[in-house]
Amino acid sequence: MKRILLRSGKSPFDVIPVEEALHRDVFATNSGNLIFSDATHKILTVPGSAEVVSNGIATQVSAAARINEEYDAFVVPLANAFRPTFEAPLQRLTQLISKLKIPVVVVGVGAQAGLDNDPARLKSMESTVRGFVSAVLDHSASIGVRGEFTAKYLTDMGFKDVEIIGCPSLFMHGERLEVTKRVAAITPESRISTNGSHTAVRGGLSKILRRAHENYPNLRYIGQNLTDARQLHWRDTDSSAGRVREMPTHPDHPMYREDKVRVYIDPVTWIDDLKEFDYSFGSRIHGNIAALLAGTPATVLAFDSRTLELCRYFEIPHRLLSEVPADLDPAELYEEADFSALTGNHRERFDRFTSFLDKNGLENTFTHGDGGKAFDERLRALRFPEGVRPWIDADVASLTSRFGWLQQRITELDAHNTQLKRELAKSRAGAKAAAKAAAVSVPTPSIYRRARRVMGRALKQAK
Repeated sequence: MKRILLRSGKSPFDVIPVEEALHRDVFATNSGNLIFSDATHKILTVPGSAEVVSNGIATQVSAAARINEEYDAFVVPLANAFRPTFEAPLQRLTQLISKLKIPVVVVGVGAQAGLDNDPARLKSMESTVRGFVSAVLDHSASIGVRGEFTAKYLTDMGFKDVEIIGCPSLFMHGERLEVTKRVAAITPESRISTNGSHTAVRGGLSKILRRAHENYPNLRYIGQNLTDARQLHWRDTDSSAGRVREMPTHPDHPMYREDKVRVYIDPVTWIDDLKEFDYSFGSRIHGNIAALLAGTPATVLAFDSRTLELCRYFEIPHRLLSEVPADLDPAELYEEADFSALTGNHRERFDRFTSFLDKNGLENTFTHGDGGKAFDERLRALRFPEGVRPWIDADVASLTSRFGWLQQRITELDAHNTQLKRELAKSRAGAKAAAKAAAVSVPTPSIYRRARRVMGRALKQAK
């Protein structure tokens, strides 16, 4: 059986408690990453032919020899990886790929620029992008990109084996994609889901969200960042992003206080919950793709090239956030949204995607397997945590869960430090070795500080 190593934060079948998931950052700062990695996992799982294993998102260059020995291919789903803030991880990934002897297939990578599609801001990292793409193409027949902007960006560099395949997320159900308007029109009683990045919120989305919150009592905001999840579960605002009060995930925001905010650790619960909504809108591409996978109509308020090129490729209803008025009504977006091109042309895009996989030596479950039946049955047999909710209560159950985890972490760190002290006591290598060993225990105080902060918040709420 073929064994495929998949770059992903976690396996779709890993059931991880909320506290542990946030501590480990299983979705690599953005839960939208799990939408496309889970979809890729399902697509490539062919019973009796191919097994998919998650690498836990870590890029360990030293693991190259083991990967070569244990796996037949390395598949790398990516999003907006061509951006300055991702340059260091991209360089490490290039180092790893360069040491591999097995096929390496990249699906859905994208470049990030503004709505003007000007790649000037990427100039400083051009050598890094060239190195990465060259390494990938040394191990595969072609590289799969999100849309036209990224394709042009790479072809302008001289690369020829570039294919536009979109994002694997929308192929989670294979050739089937059904999105229908379940209600004739959006009314004040409609259940509406909304989403947005910190950048978009500060870029004008906050006014639209504020108006929607005032007019639609059943509005729910779904965050995606690790910062959002920590705000909900720990009331943690100790970061620059965490201090943005316009975000509905901030404890001071009215939607937080009204329990109208969620963050999901697992795509399966995220998509399931969105099946109960009438409509979704916002600037998060995968937040709205989650809705589309649930069959729920959605409109993207495109904020940059990474969202715009996917909307154009998949023909997802969208507007430019920079061009919509502050008093925009989601009912207006719903009325104008047309999903016929999205669903009607889906089969053609799916065939293009599977052709790309075939060219790169990868089978898919829809063409070569059981259509994902075994995958879905295994997933449905598991019980995943519900979406992370705002911490607005101080009941015993709520406190027990959080304090229990903190106590366990403190106990583990105490044991770890005790072991380090024993090793240090045995060491006679001198001050340099002692200082190095002592440095390992530096993270410990941060856990204690977090525990004290959380306990202090809980006591304050209890009063």
